[in-house]
Amino acid sequence: MPRNPGSRLRGSATESPSGVRLPESRRRGGEGLSTCGTAEHIGAAEPSPAERLSACVDLLACPQCGHALTAPVADAPAADSPGRTLRCPHGHSFDLAKQGYVSLLTGASTKMTGDTPAMLDARAAFQSAGHFAPIATALAATVATTLADTPDLVIESPTRPSTVRPDASRRTRPHPNAGLTHPGATTTRASAGRLSATLLSGSATAVFEAAPVPAATHDSETRPPRPDSQDASVLEVGAGTGYYLAAVLDAVPEARGVALDVSKAAARRAARAHVRAGSVLADAWRGLPVCDDSVDAVLSVFAPRNAAEVARVLTARGRFFVVTPTPRHLGELIGPLGMVSVDAAKQDRLTESLGDRFEQIDQRLVEYSMSLSPAEVAEVTGMGPSAHHAAADRAELIAALPDPMAVTASVTISTYRLR
Repeated sequence: MPRNPGSRLRGSATESPSGVRLPESRRRGGEGLSTCGTAEHIGAAEPSPAERLSACVDLLACPQCGHALTAPVADAPAADSPGRTLRCPHGHSFDLAKQGYVSLLTGASTKMTGDTPAMLDARAAFQSAGHFAPIATALAATVATTLADTPDLVIESPTRPSTVRPDASRRTRPHPNAGLTHPGATTTRASAGRLSATLLSGSATAVFEAAPVPAATHDSETRPPRPDSQDASVLEVGAGTGYYLAAVLDAVPEARGVALDVSKAAARRAARAHVRAGSVLADAWRGLPVCDDSVDAVLSVFAPRNAAEVARVLTARGRFFVVTPTPRHLGELIGPLGMVSVDAAKQDRLTESLGDRFEQIDQRLVEYSMSLSPAEVAEVTGMGPSAHHAAADRAELIAALPDPMAVTASVTISTYRLR
């Protein structure tokens, strides 16, 4: 398929294109927590991390046998307290950590180490300053408009707040992995047209030239919608602080999310990232502990991708959103600080690696300049793959840079559908 020429978004370094920082971070117990700065994220009435996980547990699968997990039940003798154990029909059980996430790692220790607490501290601080807010905003608007535009979701009246209902003809593909449950069809209630107009207005210039999305052509079986929920489901793999997932959930009202990461420190943070998101500790390369055909959108932001597993968990009309840096990303810092550079062929390799299972339907560029203090330069270099590269001399090198330092943020947001 010819590559969509895409679209370009240029925005402010410290605020979203609409002039609102999205998302913001707050602190509890000394931890920086990525949220979207709305009233929804604060207040005494918000659900606990364990309750948030319970609300999306029907999306999760047992990592040992593949059957669906069930919500926590109260453990005796404290029958009035929230349960803290997930179970499958075969008797496998997984206890919730006190921070509210669940570990679905099994077997020998994973070789994937994930982000360290220091890396996550740096990332939370940098994200809370709003420097990557234009990226979060553009991704959130892309997901919301794409979910609203999928062929089996019908937006009703354009003259009142949009509601979206599942088409009776929704079709989903069968999976060879019959051991997993199939949660079924899901919907989104996002008013996506107004959302994108709001988020992508103001000082930023955005011209979207998205490729049309034809109807799916999978051989499939009709399955009725899930009776217990008609909310969209979003999975972020390699979620880190949960910053981007939180932005998407704010943009898609009443959607549910799962933040998955192999880092225990990340799982702790993501457990409080959003009131509609649960947090899971798992190694994506061992297989996603998520039910077949259960997720409407999968996010991968600066993270590795297990294409086979993403294809398995997506609904037939689901979409895979991948955010990758371009060679210009943080380009002003690469030479002076000895940072790891981005391969010019990275985007081509991404498309090639997904080509057997996915077809690219949209590509858009988000690029803008940030004004960073020396402390913020230290944060952005300490939160990613360059955190341990030439780190010994970095403080001295950073001190020699201009204050403030103009640094380019440049990423590509690519949207894929199942072949």
